[in-house]
Amino acid sequence: MIFLFLGGLGIFLFGMKYMGDGLQKTAGDSLREILNTFTSTPLRAVLAGLVVTAIIQSSSGTTVLTVSLVSVGFMSLRQAIGVIMGANVGTTVTAFIIGFNLSAYALPIMGIGSILLFFSKRERINNIGQILFGFGCLFYGLKLMGNGMAPLQELPQFSDLMVNVSHHPILGVGIGTLLTMVLQSSSATIGILQQLYTQGSVEIGAALPILFGDNIGTTITAVIAALGTSIAAKRTAASHVVFNLVGAIIFTLLLSPFTSVVLKVTEVFGLNPAMQIAVAHGIFNFSNLLIQFWFIRQIEQLVRKIIPGTDNSINFSSSNLNEAIIQNSPTLALNQAKIELLQMGEYVIGAYDATTSFYEKQDQIDRDNVIQYETAINDMDNRLTEYLVQLSSTELTIAESHEQTMMLELTKDLERIGDHCGNIISNIDEAIKLEKKQQAKDKKQGKTSSRELTLTYDEDLIELFSKVKKNIVDSLNAFEKDDKAVAAHILEREEEIDERVRLLRKKYISIMNSGQGRAADSMLFIDSASNLERMSDRSVHMAKYVLGERYGKDAITVEQSINPVIVEN
Repeated sequence: MIFLFLGGLGIFLFGMKYMGDGLQKTAGDSLREILNTFTSTPLRAVLAGLVVTAIIQSSSGTTVLTVSLVSVGFMSLRQAIGVIMGANVGTTVTAFIIGFNLSAYALPIMGIGSILLFFSKRERINNIGQILFGFGCLFYGLKLMGNGMAPLQELPQFSDLMVNVSHHPILGVGIGTLLTMVLQSSSATIGILQQLYTQGSVEIGAALPILFGDNIGTTITAVIAALGTSIAAKRTAASHVVFNLVGAIIFTLLLSPFTSVVLKVTEVFGLNPAMQIAVAHGIFNFSNLLIQFWFIRQIEQLVRKIIPGTDNSINFSSSNLNEAIIQNSPTLALNQAKIELLQMGEYVIGAYDATTSFYEKQDQIDRDNVIQYETAINDMDNRLTEYLVQLSSTELTIAESHEQTMMLELTKDLERIGDHCGNIISNIDEAIKLEKKQQAKDKKQGKTSSRELTLTYDEDLIELFSKVKKNIVDSLNAFEKDDKAVAAHILEREEEIDERVRLLRKKYISIMNSGQGRAADSMLFIDSASNLERMSDRSVHMAKYVLGERYGKDAITVEQSINPVIVEN
């Protein structure tokens, strides 16, 4: 009995995940794009959460993705609450699929899926094969679990437990919560419940409280995902707990009328037992959404009180790019691309400032800000590159074609500067680890060190940070205003930067040769200086474009503000 149940459960969970992965591969990057773009209003956020969850067959997966988007500043807490509400409704799709009871066809479905997986080299066919194989595993696992649990209906202890659950709904809620927390899948808990109810091992009065508890247990995945993240991400996970907990409390109190509704729907549509549980799950989640949808603002206020404190997050502006105007007005599209590129430049400066501050203070907030900025920079790089490539297919004048080509190059320059900021953060992290390890070794050997745990503050490296920033800022200004004088000054400053890098390398060799050096010094003097030098090279590359021949007489002007603002949530 135990072997059949555990084996079936394993195959069920594997099938559900494997099918979800296949669906996600088929959908490509559109899932993140749906959550990132289509959440401007609470209703759209709910629909986005519902659609994404229906695609990947996992409300936990949607919630974890939402937590990650909130943590990098791409989604507000209020938007995230709407997505979570929609995810709870979207997860009912799995229960409805199980309700059709295709266990008899599980093996042939797995066979077809394996043929598509192993006898085709086309990625799309492979993905379809993965979906089918996972789909078959899901039903085959259910069949094995059902066979394993069949003797339960003859076990007096289990029968007594279900009677107690019928009389004490809170016990059922607790069972559903714990089971889902252990399995890390609400769909698995519902699948087990559907099998037990179909066999007659569980009455409807006991099944529904377990169903309610299942929704509470599924929040554990989001809580785990939020551990060690920003306060905003923790609040997102807390809102998931609040939403599901409140829903379970409401419907546990209304258990009798809710049971009557489910039985009436079953009678009208002639539902089989498994589909009856699926419908009950659907009615519960949809009704919970209708009740709490109007209190999103209050839920947001509550979780801010539950998780107090301030969290530095970055308000990233929405994209200026409008693909609809590319064919009709290439000139206006170029102007929008330039606005987007300059906005990307502001994010690069923000990342650079946070990197400099992290070197000086080793403050975790600065490190988190660099990661947020770099994520935004990479996202803008992808969107802007795609936009400019589409623009190249239109009929552009020579001047416009030159502008489009230049912006493609500059986009990559800015993206690489963002990458170098991330590299320096990694260098500093590694230097801190090496210094801690060295100090622990010295302490063990009884040696004393005058070095502090925080990294050595080096004036020459600080000066290099300052000069490189001037080049980055000036390169953006030169591009925006077509200022050749500023661009020429960047090339002059580049010689000073190269000399400063050579000085730092000599200093490193001198320190190491004197016997005073540490392993961490290599990360600072060599690796960090090299990354700064490469950033400056990118700004020089941008300046050379400005100094080169520019076509057209009218400069493109940018009038709107593009400065991102760091706010306290």
